[in-house]
Amino acid sequence: MKRRTFLRLATASAMSMLAAPYVHAENKKFSEITLRFGGWGGLYDETLRKSVTAPLEERTGLKVEISAGTQSADLVKLVANQKNPPFDVYQADSAYMVEALKANLVREIKEADVPNIKRILPGFREYGDYGIPYSVFTYIPVFNSKQVEKQLKTYTDLARPDLKGRVALPAATFDTWSLYLLALAEENGGSISNMEPAYTLLEQVKPNILALAQSTVAMVQMFENGEASAGVISDARGHEMRAKGLPIVSVYPPQGIYGATSYMNVVKHTKYPEAAFAFLDQMLSDEGMIGLPRAMRLGVTTDIKLPDEIAKDLTFNSPERIALKKKIDWQKWMADRSTRIERINKILRG
Repeated sequence: MKRRTFLRLATASAMSMLAAPYVHAENKKFSEITLRFGGWGGLYDETLRKSVTAPLEERTGLKVEISAGTQSADLVKLVANQKNPPFDVYQADSAYMVEALKANLVREIKEADVPNIKRILPGFREYGDYGIPYSVFTYIPVFNSKQVEKQLKTYTDLARPDLKGRVALPAATFDTWSLYLLALAEENGGSISNMEPAYTLLEQVKPNILALAQSTVAMVQMFENGEASAGVISDARGHEMRAKGLPIVSVYPPQGIYGATSYMNVVKHTKYPEAAFAFLDQMLSDEGMIGLPRAMRLGVTTDIKLPDEIAKDLTFNSPERIALKKKIDWQKWMADRSTRIERINKILRG
């Protein structure tokens, strides 16, 4: 080999050896960072680990620590430690977004920060530049087709006499799950500003109520044990029961479907905003977005094209269904929370 050729090859080899660590460092630029956020436990958190955090760590080195808890408890922790927050990302549904913004806990997120924001479908960012909508869950009537002869078609059907002692409903303290009350009001001439029709109907439903569930797990158990024949539960839990072989039918009332959106937020005083933005961008990617629909049949917020075998099981899987999605004044709903809980408890105790 000529000396000049050898020198060229040697130089190129040396440069590639120098470049490799540099490229590796670029790809693993978050390898020294651990991002923290509060999860919701179970299959939900497991799915986020598989579809969001694991691929992100593989590409960037970013580690994400998910601590299962509740959004209410996480909110309290953030309020108490605003300058040194226990989380970098706060997960909140539509109702708790109101509380997070009121407490000034989260920061604005622009498309320049998270490019995949451009893929979010119209109407899903309910709070302007705050919060990244990640999944959609509805609270719809369900019934056991082997125990209920005449199928339910509306939320109001839960008051039917043939369902006496067989209806499971959520406790009044659940702000999104108790949206069935707003449905009862609006199906019977009321509104979010006039809930009287709902309370009147609740008086009628009272003989039907088997129990007020304190969790979705408790609700599922009532159906599995054959105690409950009808009720209101999330579309994801309905799918879960059907997957177990239970003859549970989900109802999509023509007057409208009520539900909420799950948001991810960058906490205001996080030390790692750039890493948090990368995490949110991964969530909105096809790889990140498909996880929950595949595992739990939760709805999507982006323009992702889902496989037919998944899409057919989703609540909002057609233009006609999407048109049924009710718009909710969350500030009004949360402002009336105490009055609503007091009124419901009074009715049910009486």
